[in-house]
Amino acid sequence: MNLFKKIDHILAGLGNVKAMQRTHVDTYTENLIENISGEKIAESNYGQLFVEFQELNGYMFMNIVILSHTNIKTFKGGTLVFTSENNTLTLKSDTEEIETDFSNVSNRCMTPISFIVEPSEMETIKARAFDKVSFQFKKKELPFLVVKTRP
Repeated sequence: MNLFKKIDHILAGLGNVKAMQRTHVDTYTENLIENISGEKIAESNYGQLFVEFQELNGYMFMNIVILSHTNIKTFKGGTLVFTSENNTLTLKSDTEEIETDFSNVSNRCMTPISFIVEPSEMETIKARAFDKVSFQFKKKELPFLVVKTRP
């Protein structure tokens, strides 16, 4: 395996574009992953879900970041579903085009997505009055369990 890395470095030095892509270290995306703003509200074997709220021109936005090993790419948006025993809250993404940033340093994907929320929905999410969260896109689903305690 080490021999292949040396060959890639030699080919990259000679100008081979594919070898350059394989040997490139993505420090920009890794720095973004290490400095995610917001609060982690859910996690599972599929990854972690971070949430941050912001107000723009009288509208409340919920910006989420999904940190996982799943590459998400869609032009039709996605749906975030918060589920408790007796209530379900479904939010459609404000962002239609969703694309993952991949870091080859840690082999993780970071996917930022934005949602418009009402103040009552924001309070429910902040209070963590739900048990499960799932992000649905295309015909796939990423399930998460809520982290009840705050660090």
